[in-house]
Amino acid sequence: MTGITLYIPTLETERLRLRAPIAADFEAYAAFRGSERARVLGGPYDRVDAFEQMSALVGHWALRGYGRWMVADRATDEPLGVVGLFFPEDWPEPEIGWSVFEAAEGRGVAYEAALATRAYAYDKLGWRTVVSLIAPSNTRSAALAKRMGARIDGQFSHSQYGPLDIWRHVAPAEVPA
Repeated sequence: MTGITLYIPTLETERLRLRAPIAADFEAYAAFRGSERARVLGGPYDRVDAFEQMSALVGHWALRGYGRWMVADRATDEPLGVVGLFFPEDWPEPEIGWSVFEAAEGRGVAYEAALATRAYAYDKLGWRTVVSLIAPSNTRSAALAKRMGARIDGQFSHSQYGPLDIWRHVAPAEVPA
């Protein structure tokens, strides 16, 4: 028998664990994807779509060798959001994407996890650049990208999501130590 061996690394920060999604995360994930908070991601979605989307988180790792992690509280393992590297077929280039669940809002979870993701892309994968694609109306995500040192570097028009600002993250040499 042949098969796929899938490796999804675990990253840890002071408060967070970025890890592979597990079945126990589904209720929190489905609640997020079914909420108005998912509107900037094309939602809200029903549970069937949410399950397919959560499955795609794992599949992205198999197809690209990198992907998005479930972000969990280090102490409790409570799922807090999804952050990581994303490069679907209709994207112009790989991006750092983030979504936090309602319980994590306003706690700096997205920032902490996105910094760890950027460090992984630059230090472990050897990337020289990465972007975040953000809807102009998504002011909170734009503020986060700006806080990370990213700058607007054009716009991309997506067939489903419409115009998205391309936020280019600082180059590895410019990342503060």
